[in-house]
Amino acid sequence: MGKVAVVTESSACVPKEVVKQYGIHILPLILIFEDRSYRDGVDITAQEFYELLKKAKKVPTTSSPSPGEYLEVFREVAKQASGILCITLPPHLSMAFDSATQAREIAREVLPQVNINVFPSRSPALGQGFIAQAAARAADSGKDLSQVIQAAQDMMDRVNAIAMLDTLYYLAKGGRIPKAAAWAGSLFKIKPILDATGDVRLLERCRTRKRAMQRLLYIMRERSGGKPICVNLMHAGVPEEAERLKADILSQFDCLEFYVTDFTPVIGTHTGPGSIGLSFYTADSK
Repeated sequence: MGKVAVVTESSACVPKEVVKQYGIHILPLILIFEDRSYRDGVDITAQEFYELLKKAKKVPTTSSPSPGEYLEVFREVAKQASGILCITLPPHLSMAFDSATQAREIAREVLPQVNINVFPSRSPALGQGFIAQAAARAADSGKDLSQVIQAAQDMMDRVNAIAMLDTLYYLAKGGRIPKAAAWAGSLFKIKPILDATGDVRLLERCRTRKRAMQRLLYIMRERSGGKPICVNLMHAGVPEEAERLKADILSQFDCLEFYVTDFTPVIGTHTGPGSIGLSFYTADSK
């Protein structure tokens, strides 16, 4: 048994068709909303969540799965794989990496036949999906664990992630990005564009959503340099707007792959409703 399996969290927003095609194992993060706990994307859909969020009096909170939950997934995956690559959120944004690492240490005793590597994504959510996809493709082609890890590393070095938020209120309230509170205070009624390729930073300030959409396309054009690209367009409860942006991108760029996905409830807790994200990387023509 030489198969390598890829595990990642719901925060990666991996398109459903990619999850199915490559057998990626998705571990749901936890959403605490109105004194109830939900497994991200399992107990509540993105559409249900964004409808509730608009009416909520209290901002939801989120948490990572416990080491025991990671271990449970590792046990299940180990029935069919001799190697596991677990791709997590960055350690400075989540306890996911620590929980997965603790589970790996336990697994060394209870699953000695399985080699497990925990790989922290540098890009939160937006880029994490393409990193998981690259790793899963390598595993699907028969690569060993070290080669699958290298595929993940190579993609992490290539992928870009940018996002437009309708408001900084939710990012500031979540407390994961310390600077967000200061940004929120100085950017009232401004549509911020964030760079989430590495550490989340404020990239641009736009006065309208229309202008922000134009700037997203400009930034993508500037970073892709006219080369063919693969794109994952993510949105927080604005499917019609996402479809319009998709049409603009397809008309202006040479897209080898294009996906449209929801920001899952856990990610939407921090971005807020109305957000648009673009994850993309340049690729050779087929």
